[in-house]
Amino acid sequence: MLHPKRAINGLSRREFLLMTSMAAAGLATGCAKNPVTGRSQFMVMDEKQEIAIDKQYAPQQFSADYGSVQDPALRDYIEQTGKQLTKITHRTHMPYNFHCVNANYVNAYAFPGGSIACTRGILLELESEAELAALLGHELGHVNARHTAESMSKGQLANLAVGGLAIFTGATLGSTAGSLAGQLGQLGSGALLASYSRDNEREADGLGMAYMTKAGYGPQGMVELMDMLNSMNNHPSSVTSLLFATHPMSAERYETSVNQAKSSYANFKGLPIYRERYMDNTEKLRKLKDPVKKMQDGESAMGKEQFSEAERLFQQALKKAPQDYVGLLLMSKCLLIQDKNTEAKRYSDQAKQVYPQEAQAYQVSGITNLRLKRFARANQDFDDYEKRLPGNPNTTFYKGLSLEGMEKIEPAARAYHTYLKQVNQGKQAQYAYQRLKEWGYIK
Repeated sequence: MLHPKRAINGLSRREFLLMTSMAAAGLATGCAKNPVTGRSQFMVMDEKQEIAIDKQYAPQQFSADYGSVQDPALRDYIEQTGKQLTKITHRTHMPYNFHCVNANYVNAYAFPGGSIACTRGILLELESEAELAALLGHELGHVNARHTAESMSKGQLANLAVGGLAIFTGATLGSTAGSLAGQLGQLGSGALLASYSRDNEREADGLGMAYMTKAGYGPQGMVELMDMLNSMNNHPSSVTSLLFATHPMSAERYETSVNQAKSSYANFKGLPIYRERYMDNTEKLRKLKDPVKKMQDGESAMGKEQFSEAERLFQQALKKAPQDYVGLLLMSKCLLIQDKNTEAKRYSDQAKQVYPQEAQAYQVSGITNLRLKRFARANQDFDDYEKRLPGNPNTTFYKGLSLEGMEKIEPAARAYHTYLKQVNQGKQAQYAYQRLKEWGYIK
């Protein structure tokens, strides 16, 4: 083995701890003028930083939610609906972009630079283009009032941006790669999403109503959206848990939308809601409603550790939608957790074939290959993942594991060292640190 200093300039324990603690000192605090209200607002990032954080983290969350839907017509429809609203916003210059992601859970979210996504789960609950405009308008409200940046500034994502982040939560790594399947839970767990206050939600609702009506939609779209959300809030489930954790719902929000539609926006009552146009543009997606429901139930069973039941539900979903990227990956993860590694590999390989541009299947395939001790193939999977989605520190850690399995200790040590520069907490970090210490790279 090469002398440790030639590989990573060996660190003492004191130097290592100093290096990992310095990340917290990276941002300056201050106040900024709210572009909607004009009032002073606590903020640690300027507009350029909002856009930079958006570019760094939005792609990670979109991939955690299984990437954008593969229906180009639906993608264009969501983008066009959103873009016509941006012309009316308070920050028309922001680089807005709109996505429908493949995740089954019910949610929509915004990143601070204007990247906005809705899940296919929530699209299946909407019934008109006006409801869609209300939903996107609400998320635009968060961006324009800088709620997302403010939430990050108060510590949620600002610290993650400078301190490093593990996208794949719940790691249970032991001394070998054998327990990696413990990391394959809810990849779209919302670790990257901002959480809003009730005041934030009220303001975003008001802005959403203003934006959608000025864009030519009837206010009934917002009323129907609030009615749907309020009904779901009254009957909570795992499908909506993240939605209401990040976007608190109340009967008051529904009642406010009803009152505003009758008063402030009464003159807009005759504007269209485009129900048929929405149904036409979501026709292909709505054909997946039954398998998506099976997947939702399967994910709920996974959360309860009822893995046999989850596997049964995913099988039922795949019978009706055999080429569904999400279904294939959910089945692969479910099988991995049950130590059915060879079967899991078959499904992750299918997922790569179905959606070769999307990154997550390569991550799951790589973990599967680690479980099967096919270390060179695992390393290739992680390389392929990184080409499609750079910036996930876990990929570096997994590459360290695969290189270690190949007995390439020096490059494995470099990978672990790079990982620890980004992530300094959790069992993966402990494992990487311990390996470097055992190999003599940390004194």
